[in-house]
Amino acid sequence: MNPMTAARSPLSPADRPQLGLRERKKIKTRESIRAATYALIKEQGYDATTIEQIAERAEVSPSTVFRYFPAKEDIVLTDEYDQLMADELRARPAGESWMDSVRHVMHLAIEANDREDPEVARMRAHLAVQVPAVRSRMVESMSATGRLLRDAIAERHGLDADSLEVRVYAMSFIGGLMEASMYWAENGFEGELNDLVDRALDVLERGLPTENP
Repeated sequence: MNPMTAARSPLSPADRPQLGLRERKKIKTRESIRAATYALIKEQGYDATTIEQIAERAEVSPSTVFRYFPAKEDIVLTDEYDQLMADELRARPAGESWMDSVRHVMHLAIEANDREDPEVARMRAHLAVQVPAVRSRMVESMSATGRLLRDAIAERHGLDADSLEVRVYAMSFIGGLMEASMYWAENGFEGELNDLVDRALDVLERGLPTENP
């Protein structure tokens, strides 16, 4: 077990000491809206859950919901860890291999997300498989994550972030993470997502295996 699982991850936005009262209140409101959304989806399904119902359950106005989340799909998915992941990558030891740095940070993000609520982590992955609108939004979100990763890669290796090579390299990691999550949901959440991410990164590092895993 990764030692980070024994304590809250540095990727937890609410734990950052520099956050003031206003920012902590914003985080609390976002968490309240998300909790209401997950509870309603569990009770009645994704399609039957409306913004008005979410607002009522979270005890906020619909306009407040939209102020934090442009669409229902954005409530279900999460991008709070993206910038923190990029910061963690930049903070890794200079002598560490890039693949080891990526594994470390992806594991931290998965563990932080899972500690939030393992059932919610599975719900997100399931909805991404079952609901086209959620899957489409996930692809858009992952693309934004890839741009942050691209900048971190370029900075680490002294390359041009806009070069085709860096862009392709960065998005290969994002594609691996996304496919690992989808595979996990499609196969009944068998095994650990971290293990599947390691398998995905192994393919990127070593190429296709000669035999089925």
